[in-house]
Amino acid sequence: MATEKQALVLDFGGVISRTLFETHHITEEALGLAPGSLTWRGPFDPASDPLWVDMQENRITEREYWGTRIAEISSLFGERWEMSDFVRRARGDNPISTMRPEAVKAIDAAVAAGKRLAILSNELDLFYGTGFTSRFPLLSDFEVVIDATYTGILKPDPRAYALCLDALQLTADQCVFVDDQRRNIDGAKKAGMSTVHFDVRAPKQSYARALIKLGLSADMLDTV
Repeated sequence: MATEKQALVLDFGGVISRTLFETHHITEEALGLAPGSLTWRGPFDPASDPLWVDMQENRITEREYWGTRIAEISSLFGERWEMSDFVRRARGDNPISTMRPEAVKAIDAAVAAGKRLAILSNELDLFYGTGFTSRFPLLSDFEVVIDATYTGILKPDPRAYALCLDALQLTADQCVFVDDQRRNIDGAKKAGMSTVHFDVRAPKQSYARALIKLGLSADMLDTV
C-alpha cells in the first residue's frame, strides 16, 4: 500500500512565482530598457540561451547562470548588482504580482485538506532580499522554510532534503516534492521523496500532477 502523503514541499522561483524569463516585458519596462532588449529565454527557447543549456548540462551552476546575467544587465547602468538588487528593480516591492495563480489554488487546496507545507529553496532570500518571507503573505501557510541562503547546503545535496524532512518530522515517502530543475528532482528521488518535475511552460498541468500525488483532486485548477 502506498504511503499517504502528508506534505507538499515546493521550490519557490519558477514553481510559486513566475520565472524571470516569463516577465522580461515587466523587467524591460521597470529598468527603462527597449522592448526586446532581453533576448535570453531559458527553458522557453533554449536555442536563444546557450548559457542556460550549459547550466542544464551541469557545466555551470544555477547561481553562476544568474550571476552572469545580472552582471550583463547591471553593466548597462555602469553598476554591479547582486541578484536581490536586480529582482527588486525588476519586480519592485510587489512580488505578489508575479505569483502563479495555479500556485495559490494548489496551496489553498492542500491547506484545506490538512496537508502540511514546506519550501525548500536554494536562494530564496539571496534572490529576493533579506526578510522576503515576511513581505509575502502566502508564505504564512508554510510551517517550514529551508533556504540555502542561510544553510549553505544547496539541492541536490542529500543534506538539503534531510534538513526539510527533519524540520517536518516526516519520512521522505510522506512528501511530494516539486521543483523545476531536473537535478533537484533527481536528488529528491534519491532521498526517497515522491516528485513532480515542474514544467514552467505548463504550470497548471504540473500542479495537477502534484495534487493528484497528494491524493487530492485537480479539479480546483480548472478555473485557472
